[in-house]
Amino acid sequence: MKANKKHKDSVFSTLFSTPDILRELYSAIEGVPIPPDMPIDINSLTNVFVKGQKNDVSFTIDNRLVLLAEHQSTYSENLPLRLLEYIGRIYEKIIDYKRKFKKKLEKIPRPEFIVLYNGKEKFPDYKELRLSDAFMEIQGLKLSESEVPPLELVVQVYNINQGHNPEILKKSITLDSYSVLISKIWEYRKKKIILEESIKLAIKYCVDIIPISE
Repeated sequence: MKANKKHKDSVFSTLFSTPDILRELYSAIEGVPIPPDMPIDINSLTNVFVKGQKNDVSFTIDNRLVLLAEHQSTYSENLPLRLLEYIGRIYEKIIDYKRKFKKKLEKIPRPEFIVLYNGKEKFPDYKELRLSDAFMEIQGLKLSESEVPPLELVVQVYNINQGHNPEILKKSITLDSYSVLISKIWEYRKKKIILEESIKLAIKYCVDIIPISE
């Protein structure tokens, strides 16, 4: 059987697709405990490509609409623009069309955008990307620096490679295990081991060192 060349996508979307795991991950990132009975509704779209891959997860928790994305090996400054397109379609999915035309203000979940970076390029532990950085300068009508942009979207990017953000990885065994797995696959690939064998060796390594909760 040939190995899936997009193994990262498959593992990511499989691991972070259940309420319990998302609760654990979100708690680790936010640094606050989340009650096990707090409901999580998964809203992921199956026919929308944020990065050319169907491996992003959207979920609602405590009136917050969280878009969780795995970053690919090539870093891009255009994530805010891509996620802007995605979030609009998520709102279309979870909000009844007719309710948007009522006089009374329609309350919507507060959006949050979280990207887990696991590429090979050098990257800091944390970085914020803003949609407003992409706006073209208005010649002759330049806004004052203190004026708030009429549209903004902030993406929180966390480096989850081994050696980065240990406090987050320590709190989420699932995320840490995923980080170790991808790291080991890369390590074996650097030794010129074929992908299929690298994946097998990485899985064996993780099974041997990562404790299984009883």
